[in-house]
Amino acid sequence: MKKHLIRIGLIVAFNCFLLFACSSSNSEDTVVNQTPTNLVVTPVIVGATAQTPNGDGSGTVNFTISATNATSYKIVLGNGETKEVTNGNFTYTYTASGTNTYALYVSAYNSGKFVSTTVSLSIFVDSKLLWSDEFNTDGAPDPSKWNFQTWDPGYVNNELQSYTTRPENTIVQRGLLKIKAIREKYGKGDFTSGRIESNGKFDFTYGKIVIRAKVPTGVGTWPAVWMLGSNIGSVGWPKCGEIDILESVGKNLNQNHSSLHSEGRSGATPDTGIIKVPNSNTEFHIYTADWTASFIKFYVDDILYYTFINSDKFPFNKNFYLIINLAMGGVWGGPVDPNFTSSTLEVDYIRVYN
Repeated sequence: MKKHLIRIGLIVAFNCFLLFACSSSNSEDTVVNQTPTNLVVTPVIVGATAQTPNGDGSGTVNFTISATNATSYKIVLGNGETKEVTNGNFTYTYTASGTNTYALYVSAYNSGKFVSTTVSLSIFVDSKLLWSDEFNTDGAPDPSKWNFQTWDPGYVNNELQSYTTRPENTIVQRGLLKIKAIREKYGKGDFTSGRIESNGKFDFTYGKIVIRAKVPTGVGTWPAVWMLGSNIGSVGWPKCGEIDILESVGKNLNQNHSSLHSEGRSGATPDTGIIKVPNSNTEFHIYTADWTASFIKFYVDDILYYTFINSDKFPFNKNFYLIINLAMGGVWGGPVDPNFTSSTLEVDYIRVYN
């Protein structure tokens, strides 16, 4: 009799264990499979007061996000960036200078099920200098900031010059970077010049690029201060993207072009703006690109002359690096004036702000 009672007790205990286990499993499944509810997004802009409602200029926002049954969150931050987090408490810093309004799209997830909401934020970011070269040290360009590029004529765009590292072609003197194109027999060509880039030493995403420069004189010259996507080594051109800030040709004196090249919109790109720049070869002018996730605006001497509408379908939402060069001839520079002997692109400074 005692053995039967023990056996019955064991069976009852085992059945109770199974019932508890099944109940626990079903309860967990119910939580996992439930659609999140009660999504609440609370952004606190650092330094926001009644007098400074958009913050203290740091651009920093402390987010608190919560939802019933949520296991993770996704936040589209309105500036081209997205964060995915499991903890709804995090801090993010916006970097585009000025006062900008961002439309955020926030979702709470649970096993593929989700609930979403939108939030609008206006953030003030004080302008800060991220990088610059004032060209105040005589000699070669600062090797911590610039690389020389050297190649033979015809390497790109059917250009005629040999790029060299010689001081005759590229030198910093009396507060100016001078890139000089010279008609001379050198290597495989009849012209020499210089080209430097910041690739591997400085690149950035978004910002205001300010250049003070004076362009060379002479039909056949083709000066430029511009940028390429830092992933050019892996994806090639034009998929990497190109942003031309200062670009002109001697045959069209006193005219500046600002253009963007991307896949399917390269070569004779439709994304370009042109402005007259009086005395561009005898006086210094200020060339500016204001680059954000929403637009890229181009100015000369603070006059806005072209706005490109940026979006995530273009490659202009990642790191780019700077290039300064003076080409001769080529597909756009055209035939060189037979009387041309030499001319110089002079750059007073390049400054990059957030």
